[in-house]
Amino acid sequence: MRAKLNTLKTKFKNTTTLTKSVALPGLLVIGTISLYCFIFPREAEVLLNSIKTYFFKNLSWTYVLIATMFILFLIVLALSKLGNIRLGSDNSRPKYSFFSWIAMLFAAGMGIGLMYFGVGETISHYAQPAIGDTVLRAKEAQLYTFFHWGVHAWAIYATMGLILAYFAYRYKLPLAIRSGLYPILKDNIYGPIGNVIDTFALCSTFFGIATTLGFGVVQLNAGLKSIGVVPEISFTFQAIIVVVVMSIAIVSALTGVDKGVKRLSELNLSLAIILMLFILIVGPSIYILSTFSEGIGYYISNFTSLTFNTFAYQTEAQEWFSGWTIMYWAWWISWAPFVGLFIARISKGRTIREFIVAVLLVPSLFNFLWMTVFGSSAVWLDKFVADGALSGISDNIDILLFKFFDYFPFTIFLNVVVILMIIVFFITSADSGILVMNSIASGDKKHTPKWQNVFWGVLLIVLSLALLRSGGLASLQTMTLISALPFGLIMLILCYCLWKALQIDHLFHNTKLPYGSIAWDGSQWKDRLHRILSFSEKKDVRQFLNEIVKPAFEELQGELTLNNIDAEIIEGRNTKLSIELFIRHDKIRNFRYGVLAESQVLSEYLIEDDNTPDIDIEKSYIPVTYYNDGRKGHSVQYMTKDELIADVLREYERFISLISDDKNELLTIDK
Repeated sequence: MRAKLNTLKTKFKNTTTLTKSVALPGLLVIGTISLYCFIFPREAEVLLNSIKTYFFKNLSWTYVLIATMFILFLIVLALSKLGNIRLGSDNSRPKYSFFSWIAMLFAAGMGIGLMYFGVGETISHYAQPAIGDTVLRAKEAQLYTFFHWGVHAWAIYATMGLILAYFAYRYKLPLAIRSGLYPILKDNIYGPIGNVIDTFALCSTFFGIATTLGFGVVQLNAGLKSIGVVPEISFTFQAIIVVVVMSIAIVSALTGVDKGVKRLSELNLSLAIILMLFILIVGPSIYILSTFSEGIGYYISNFTSLTFNTFAYQTEAQEWFSGWTIMYWAWWISWAPFVGLFIARISKGRTIREFIVAVLLVPSLFNFLWMTVFGSSAVWLDKFVADGALSGISDNIDILLFKFFDYFPFTIFLNVVVILMIIVFFITSADSGILVMNSIASGDKKHTPKWQNVFWGVLLIVLSLALLRSGGLASLQTMTLISALPFGLIMLILCYCLWKALQIDHLFHNTKLPYGSIAWDGSQWKDRLHRILSFSEKKDVRQFLNEIVKPAFEELQGELTLNNIDAEIIEGRNTKLSIELFIRHDKIRNFRYGVLAESQVLSEYLIEDDNTPDIDIEKSYIPVTYYNDGRKGHSVQYMTKDELIADVLREYERFISLISDDKNELLTIDK
């Protein structure tokens, strides 16, 4: 029996990538809460409500402060010289087109929420103003909707995504939350502290996704009832919806980001734009466009006061403030590990400034337009057509969108389209979440068994149903509120670590060569002029590597050997046309000086100009240097053997100078 158990244990170990120090504590917390809520739903509802009341009464200000710090941090980074640093090596470029990138950001970060609150939030603020000001209530309703779905939300996502992408792609650390603490913990990120951080991230992600899926489930239930597919809104039908749609999401997750999430995200963004344009054209177009313009201005002019407002002097608005703003900030923070990891995965190659500006502004502007088209249309209809019917059901957000469509042509068709969109958003959120949770629990291992994706999907089904049974969305929101606070504080520490690393990065990559620029003494100028006036083909670069570079490296290798330093000459490792001098180290980063052939498409103007050399090729090749730290290289095509040796020695002197300074440890030790 013991032998069989040992065999099963060994087999499991060989077929899983889950990290016991992260996955097991996370699963213990998630499983305990799920079982308690499922077995004792009434007791769980009472307990969660009391916790929520305590958080609202005593800790609301902390959520406001945390969100504010993220915005200030990102603004400073974007405006500073640090914004030029690229998420990856200096010569890396984005993998996804701008449209695909934005589509995936939108679908993973906001999709279900926009469908659920597009009409519901503006009407709720309009029907129940925060401070009872009925004169400006339509304008205030739009303002607070913009506030909750704009820059603040995306600042939280952008902060987490930036931290993860920077340490993963710039310094080859695992794509995990713990990696962001490397500047202060060094190798201890792989110990207990790192495990605790990733466990927090796993639990926070789980509850954040469960909350979002809860919104999707109840709205799907309402939508299916509106078109007669199901007879009622109940837990039974919600359970069926969760199982069916999550099963599709699990299948999608198994196909990976490129095939699953990317295609579904692009499809749904296209459908969302078409639906929004339909409402804009058929609805009160002038009113919508006017309120959009005025709303943007009103949002900008009130941005600072909104950011810092805690309603300390307006106690009558405290309940509204807690139930809306604080719940949103908690929701966004709890989603930060999920959306941050997802954004990081698709953002390699972009500069920090490009990342911040795009992630903050593009989705926010789309959200503003979406909320105006649906929210302002709903307010207009409520005032001039529906005679208060929509504001009369503001407490029942689940059905508001479908009641809103009753005032437009093709009502049934619109309901069906929206239901399909909610299903797709449900799938993209769920399968992205599955991939991210699997990544967190596996320590960012690249190849994980497919059964783990199925496992996380099934666990999401169980948790969502357990919390829905013990109090519906209120229970889901409370778990989000609880898990968000400690993780928000962790994110502030991560911001400090990122700032520290960026400062070192800037100094490191801007360190000048010890001898300045390459000095040429004017010797052999006729030969150099001939090279300038000619454009190399592959065979010319190959000849240069064999006749100039290789002999230079061999001379250096011999001299290094005399000084008890082992150096290798490696040909063809980077590309077929490449050669490098490589010095291996145990504790610090290896030294590499390589030369490879880089292609260059020649300008038509150069080829056709009468006063330029005769050129009969469209593409030339240039010998360009490359290094171990990812810095951009330079051309060496005009160098002699001795000049090339001098250039290698300048790089080697720079290398020795940097590794001898303990301030550069983050960038020079071999991690």
